[in-house]
Amino acid sequence: MSETLPHWLTKQANLAPNETAIELENGECLTFKQLKDQSQTFAKKLASQGIHKGEKVGIFSTNSTEMVIAVHALSYLGAVAVMFNIRLTEKELNYQIKDAEVALILSVDTLKPQLKKMNFGTLVLSFSDVNMLEKKNVTVAAEVALDDPCTIMYTSGTTGNPKGVVHTYGNHWWSATGSALNIGIHANDKWLAALPLFHIGGFSLLLKSVIYGMPIYLLEKFDEHKVHHAIMNRDVTIVSVVSVMLQRLTDLLGEEEYPESFRCMLLGGGPAPKGLLEKSKAKQIPVFQSYGMTETSSQIVTLSPGDALRKLGSAGKSLFPAQLKIVDQDTDGVGEIVVKGPMVTRGYYKNKQATDNALQEGWLSTGDLGRLDEEGFLYVVDRRKDLIISGGENIYPSEIESVLSGMEGINEVGVTGVEDSKWGQVPVAFVVLDDESISEMDVFKFALEHLAKYKTPKKIYFIQELPRNASNKLLRKNLLKPSS
Repeated sequence: MSETLPHWLTKQANLAPNETAIELENGECLTFKQLKDQSQTFAKKLASQGIHKGEKVGIFSTNSTEMVIAVHALSYLGAVAVMFNIRLTEKELNYQIKDAEVALILSVDTLKPQLKKMNFGTLVLSFSDVNMLEKKNVTVAAEVALDDPCTIMYTSGTTGNPKGVVHTYGNHWWSATGSALNIGIHANDKWLAALPLFHIGGFSLLLKSVIYGMPIYLLEKFDEHKVHHAIMNRDVTIVSVVSVMLQRLTDLLGEEEYPESFRCMLLGGGPAPKGLLEKSKAKQIPVFQSYGMTETSSQIVTLSPGDALRKLGSAGKSLFPAQLKIVDQDTDGVGEIVVKGPMVTRGYYKNKQATDNALQEGWLSTGDLGRLDEEGFLYVVDRRKDLIISGGENIYPSEIESVLSGMEGINEVGVTGVEDSKWGQVPVAFVVLDDESISEMDVFKFALEHLAKYKTPKKIYFIQELPRNASNKLLRKNLLKPSS
């Protein structure tokens, strides 16, 4: 029988009813008691549509209080929230809706017309539609069972169809616990959420909030000016970002300094350029690199505060409940990162083959390449699928990106491999400039000064912006598409 906990929102509403759960940029706040009451009411209205334990309900929304209420409401019914990326095409959404066996789709009001045009054959209700329904007299869950499914989130599907990652309540609980044991919980903490809540990096904050009793400062989307203002003026102490966000915040900070109370810029989404980390260090921004993925319910490796400066570029060590090792190492000690722990998914929805391929005796094959230093700190090198093999030499795009990003006048860089009759593959770079006077030859010259010749990009393309997904991760596979 699965272990249970008191329903975490009900528990927090009992412990600290009048403390802030959600704060918005307009100053509006929702207490834990208000969040609990509104979520339970929403749950009873959803129950009138036949939603019950185990039912799959899709959520299609930008970051909003209504979205948070809907997520907690589904947990009160024991239903499973299927989180949809709002940037998906009709074809992509249709696949996920059918694959997850979604019975109902909940949408933020502004996006409902867009969904209605897509004709999925599945009932679509806006959050306002649900609020107009009559409540059904049902008993909401008083506990959560740690083995029960809580959410399904789809991977990007870089190879074949996307896969539905099933997260249990236990996965989310241990993710929040592992993070707390690493960076701590301070009485004055307020975590800014600007990453999309439909992705694990954003979603995990909703559960950290009710488990820690910590307010979330919720933004609809990332805006460096709004984030900067919140750090400077709204007592935000922690922000989750990816590299491109950190770059914009660092530029905006200029000669100013963040308040002493701001204690953590949690950086995820892949290896960060070394130049950006050094720039952040010079500005005294407390950047903690982390490593994780949808399958690990957010970060599973994080740099501890005491090591943040001396281990620049490292993602840190695995969180307390987790394990990590490097397998199939090359002569430089680089190999595939495999991880294990109670925050790791037990598998993909209705996809035994993918589950069996990814999980061996609890160890998850991440598909990422990394190495451990002599103290056991992880350095993430690249995605295995992004590795460029040129004349038998391994070339890591992230290394080239990191070097070129350090050139004055370059804003962003993306590197990928192209076929070459002589070498098999060679690297090419896509560059976004800050200084339009920089030429291709300038970049070549800089690269040759800082990289081995075989790592130097054979072609430089200047573009307006790099292709990224909804959580701002670089999509190297899209660099060579005509739109680039």
